[in-house]
Amino acid sequence: MRKKHILLVALIACCSVASFAQARKGLRLNEVMVVNEDNFVDDYGQRSAWIELFNSNFAPLEISSVFITNDPANPTKYPVPLGDVNTRIPKRQHIVFWADGKPSRGTFHMNFVLNPEEPNWIGVYDADGRTLIDSITVPPMPYNSTFARKVDGEGTSALDWEVRSGNEGSIITPSSNNVIRDTNKKVDTFARVDANGFGMTVSAMGIVFLALLLLSTCFYIISRIGAKRSQNKKLAAHGINPAEVRRADKPEGDSGEVIAAIAAALNEHLNAHDLESTILTFQKMRKPYSPWSSHIYTLRQMPRK
Repeated sequence: MRKKHILLVALIACCSVASFAQARKGLRLNEVMVVNEDNFVDDYGQRSAWIELFNSNFAPLEISSVFITNDPANPTKYPVPLGDVNTRIPKRQHIVFWADGKPSRGTFHMNFVLNPEEPNWIGVYDADGRTLIDSITVPPMPYNSTFARKVDGEGTSALDWEVRSGNEGSIITPSSNNVIRDTNKKVDTFARVDANGFGMTVSAMGIVFLALLLLSTCFYIISRIGAKRSQNKKLAAHGINPAEVRRADKPEGDSGEVIAAIAAALNEHLNAHDLESTILTFQKMRKPYSPWSSHIYTLRQMPRK
């Protein structure tokens, strides 16, 4: 039994390691600035070369214990420290490391610098120090320029990268998307097809009427439920089990004629009638109000002229 437990724990550990390794394959080098003269500043207010990593997974990614290096002969040059909560990259998000040669300043300050006069090879290795996750060779560039992917995390060759110069008005995006999408193709197409706004008007009115219909249906259902509960309470108050009463026998409410008959019977029982001869006539009316309380009807026969 003990051997089975050990094998089970080992199997779970192997599966966990495999899943982490699979997730780390989604880690990408995304943008690199070699000469930073008046661009992005670090947490010490200093301007240094920086390397942006991108989590291309659709789930958070913990990158502690991976290695970042600028020397293929030394793949474990800078190990990302353990125990920093900021090394957990949210899904489809970015993180920046500073190539300033000052690792004592914190987790995101690496122990090497980049050479602005020659190409810089940069690689990211997995925790085993042998598995290369991603790499790129950054060509020499003017100051305040970056070598960035055309689309975040996409592509596997140098053709998927481009030089972006802040001096020429290009967009440099540390800790942000390399492509900022401020338009929506579907919205633009709809606006072009529906130039007069007729389709938009019909759609908006349809949504409003649908919402009103939904609300009225909800109110009707709620009112029916309330009436049902009230009727059941009335039956229970008279000692009648609502479940045993057939629908045809359930009272729907007292009509005006019934109320008039009950009132007349009570008056006669209490001797409240006049001594003169009277004739009570009850006539079925289709109106919801009671003829007994109506001003156009009377229990006394009107004299004939």
